[in-house]
Amino acid sequence: MNKDKLELRTVNVTRYVTPLREGGSMPAIAEADDDFLYVLKFRGAGQGVRALISEIIGGEIARALGLKMPEIVFANLDQAFGRTEPDEEIQDLLKASVGLNLALHYLSGAITYDPTVNTIEPKLASEIVWLDCLLTNMDRTPRNTNMLMWHKELWLIDHGASLYFHHSWQNWEQQACRPFVLIKDHVLLPQASELAAVDKEFSAIVNKELIRRVVDLIPDEWLTGESFESPAEHRDAYARFLEIRVAHSEIFVKEAQHARESLI
Repeated sequence: MNKDKLELRTVNVTRYVTPLREGGSMPAIAEADDDFLYVLKFRGAGQGVRALISEIIGGEIARALGLKMPEIVFANLDQAFGRTEPDEEIQDLLKASVGLNLALHYLSGAITYDPTVNTIEPKLASEIVWLDCLLTNMDRTPRNTNMLMWHKELWLIDHGASLYFHHSWQNWEQQACRPFVLIKDHVLLPQASELAAVDKEFSAIVNKELIRRVVDLIPDEWLTGESFESPAEHRDAYARFLEIRVAHSEIFVKEAQHARESLI
């Protein structure tokens, strides 16, 4: 693993292409000044910057674990952008999102993962289930898999519903030790027969150093407005939550194993 500081590129949004209305947060396909298309996640959407923080943490930990993730970039939205947008709802969203947003490289031609069509190997299924238990990601269900097939490979997208503890920060240290009961609804749980082996491997990779490198990606301006005295203290809380969760991974692994047994 590269031990250099992690960095995300920054692009400037130049063109709003089309909304993705199937997402509750109204993401959009947009073009940036590097001429690439991105799925743009807006800071002005319902969950605000918390969803963007979840995207960074979830996406970059997934990448460090060797899972397929589109490139994540910071995306600047200029104040003048969207003034000519005729849709009032979209225009309001753009106005509320001026400044630094987040975007994922658009995988052109990708199709949504369909569990009735695509077969995933038990090791890969176990890796993704382990990741989602760590992140408390409630949004990888048969109804909404948040996975794509692109060039015959499985790619993960959309971790914005992860880390739901940070919407209140109440008893967050205790929450870090709790099982993730919603794993029973995970689309890949039936195939995840290698959770014990994956836990041993992944717990060693997601160490304090990796966690710190990932949470250091969160911009200071997204770490305000909570009950913390400073962005540094806020960032440390995210790191501590993940450290505690990895240290007690046997709790969420056992929950997933028991949930799987009830399915098969």
